[in-house]
Amino acid sequence: MPLYEIDGDRLRRHDAARFAALGIYERDDLQRLLRDDIAVLSPDLLVVAEEFGNWEDSRRRIDLLAVDKTGHLVVIELKRTDDGGHMELQALRYAAMVSAMSFDEVVAAYEDHLSRIRSDEDVDARSELLAWLDLGDSDEAPIISSDVRILLVSADFGRELTTAVLWLNRFDGMDVRCVRLIPYRIDGRVLLDIQQVIPLPEAADYQIRVGRKVAEQERRGTDNRDWTRYHIIVEGQVLPDENKRRAVRLMIEKLIQRGVPAAAIGGALSPGRFRPIEGEHHGEDEVRVALADQYPGVKVSRWFTEHALVQDGRTWVVRKVWGRNTEPTLTTLRDSFPEAKVGFQQATPGPAAGQA
Repeated sequence: MPLYEIDGDRLRRHDAARFAALGIYERDDLQRLLRDDIAVLSPDLLVVAEEFGNWEDSRRRIDLLAVDKTGHLVVIELKRTDDGGHMELQALRYAAMVSAMSFDEVVAAYEDHLSRIRSDEDVDARSELLAWLDLGDSDEAPIISSDVRILLVSADFGRELTTAVLWLNRFDGMDVRCVRLIPYRIDGRVLLDIQQVIPLPEAADYQIRVGRKVAEQERRGTDNRDWTRYHIIVEGQVLPDENKRRAVRLMIEKLIQRGVPAAAIGGALSPGRFRPIEGEHHGEDEVRVALADQYPGVKVSRWFTEHALVQDGRTWVVRKVWGRNTEPTLTTLRDSFPEAKVGFQQATPGPAAGQA
């Protein structure tokens, strides 16, 4: 796509260049430049890691990992090619890998990143991250959303990639964006035209909402399950929406964090929904073994063994399957422990329920 310069009484054409011909490389040049000025891609991003690969048995690394103001991680993948290659597939793998990161893990990654790029400064990664995130008046550590945004940056994008991105954005929780970098050499200078092409910036939120609404309507037309999502609200702070099973687990976790005994929560819920395991067990494998030993015949896969809660010599696990009992359970938890100031509301269209 050429640029045109008004040169007196005529238009002067400047054709796009290629990064390879200009001697500009992905990691040494584009990645470094964007890392140091990420706002050119989006003003709501803070880079927390570069070449991030904090997982086992994998040599793959995320070019740039950022976090936005609302606590969503953002996987940023860079290519200097004209078709983007298969970067959307690569980014999806990375998004899955970082989706379970906690706030403390993000702080650790950011601390390591700052130690590399600002080695001569005395920095406090946690304080800087908290100052960046939009927490309102809450003093609690924020929740890092399990919905990970994806930002694909390339000289251009092929039809297969753009088709895949448009389809992915129809699904709840997906936010994939394509930013095109077009280089020009003009009078010895190299200029970059940086444009978000999918979704178009002026219609980004609208396009994503419409796509998800269509997908939701199609899904509801063929599926009788209830896909309602809920926000957990802690003393006025509305946390990112979760599906039904995770909403119940998150509400229980927040109640315990705010001083409600696990045994009291177990007494308020229907039997067999929040189970104690004798002894303190740490790590998912250890919890799974203990659960199977103390409750013979139980289907271990139906319990949040990776999110076990240890208190007073016992380990508590939350059941994953709640079905139509989700909202009554959330209501029971809210009403049983009002002093904790933990409530909920529906995230899907319709009348809000359980407003804190």
